[in-house]
Amino acid sequence: MLKLLPIFGALLCGALGVLAFSPFDFWPLALVSLTGLFALTHHCSPASAARRGFVWSLGLYLPGLWWIHNSMTIFGGLPLPVAFVLVALLAAYLSLYTSLALWLSHRLVASPRARLLWVLPVLLIAADWLRGWVLTGFPWLWFGYSQLDGPLAGLAPVFGVQGISWLLTFTAAVLWWLGRERRWRAALFASLLWVLSVASQQLQWVSPTQLLRVALIQGNIEQSLKWIPGQLELSLKRYLDLTRPAVNADVVIWPESALPASEQQLAPWLKQVDQLMFERGQSLITGLVSRPEDGEVYNAVLGLGSGQYQTGQSNRYYKQQLVPIGEFVPFGNLLRPLAPFFNLPMSSFSRGEAGQPDLHAAGQNMSVAICYEVAFPGLVRDNMKPDTDFLLTVSNDTWFGRSIGPWQHQQIARMRALELGRPMIRATNNGVTLVTDEKGRISASLPQFEQGVLTTEVIGMSGLTPYARFGNGPLLGVLVLSLLIALRCRQPETRLAMAQRQLFK
Repeated sequence: MLKLLPIFGALLCGALGVLAFSPFDFWPLALVSLTGLFALTHHCSPASAARRGFVWSLGLYLPGLWWIHNSMTIFGGLPLPVAFVLVALLAAYLSLYTSLALWLSHRLVASPRARLLWVLPVLLIAADWLRGWVLTGFPWLWFGYSQLDGPLAGLAPVFGVQGISWLLTFTAAVLWWLGRERRWRAALFASLLWVLSVASQQLQWVSPTQLLRVALIQGNIEQSLKWIPGQLELSLKRYLDLTRPAVNADVVIWPESALPASEQQLAPWLKQVDQLMFERGQSLITGLVSRPEDGEVYNAVLGLGSGQYQTGQSNRYYKQQLVPIGEFVPFGNLLRPLAPFFNLPMSSFSRGEAGQPDLHAAGQNMSVAICYEVAFPGLVRDNMKPDTDFLLTVSNDTWFGRSIGPWQHQQIARMRALELGRPMIRATNNGVTLVTDEKGRISASLPQFEQGVLTTEVIGMSGLTPYARFGNGPLLGVLVLSLLIALRCRQPETRLAMAQRQLFK
């Protein structure tokens, strides 16, 4: 039984990390969770450290991603036990990266101090990066997101969310080492970084441009009803009825896939809406499905209000980062016959091209990310242009019901605003609909699961944060420096070991 205590401890420490993220937002638990990981793996063999790291990650990912099962059971037709197995397999896959990082650090680095303080935090960040890249990536539950409203938020405009993750990981390692060795140099260094991070929150990297009045329409249409015959007319009527009173807004925004039909099917109706908005002196942005003449299908965002709408017009954005299973099915010929889950509505999208221009609305430039795309910091950064005024994301989180998933999603979107120094406008079908300032702070929002209109003012920004200008360059410099320090730490210990071998020959 005693042999199982480290396993239970690893599960518990991992699970505590979930509470650091939204909607719980107990950010210090990120440090508790990571410190527990180091405590449980510090004295282990490489294989044992890998096993415990794997279990710790399962404790984080299984409850932290359990919300995914809603799309499998409610909309995909899978029994709950089968959905549990699939979520567990996803959690196990994501846990392999942490396990590999721990195995490598224990296998390759003999010095406990160098391994714990300078190598392992770097490898854990590398594991995060790989999770967000391999097999199209799943960059979720990075600990840096938990600090959006914490003292380390000031690092995001310089080092990005992974820079915050590194400092959290390094700090947790320092806390564990300090409890064992009572050596203060690393602790003083970590304390200095925290002080600088807190102070950096007062820095203003960007400057205001122009005020924009926006009206975000939250239709709150049930996903199970959205695509059934006869619902189209009701959806169109609901969005127009909610839009008509918003006469004072410069821009009206409808969420992802607000219209349950293709652009080409709706072309005559869209032309009428375009003319209506033109006569009102407003712009309208809507998510919808587009089927151009080339036969491809795109998850799109379209700008209206010019009075000259036609299918194929240039003021649009096509989603680049598609959701596996939800928007495309890998090995579809094999998987689609197995279960309804692999035949969700609209699960055969094509990828949009990189380098698409900003969307133009009311004389302003908006950099667009559709739903899942906002979780990819590199993609959102690459999409943003020097003259972008606002970040815009449209989403449909009705797939995940009354779970913590949409709250994690909005936290991720807000981090993009902080990293890039642009206000974030987030329109969703059923919440969380919100607007932030350039530091990711919510300035206005709507409750979940209610239809309504969020009318507010938001000020655009110009200029570039260091992260917007240099990307991960500054963070890579820190990680390389950490590895160089690790090499330096090893030298005295290697010489001492050589002297001891000579003495006891």
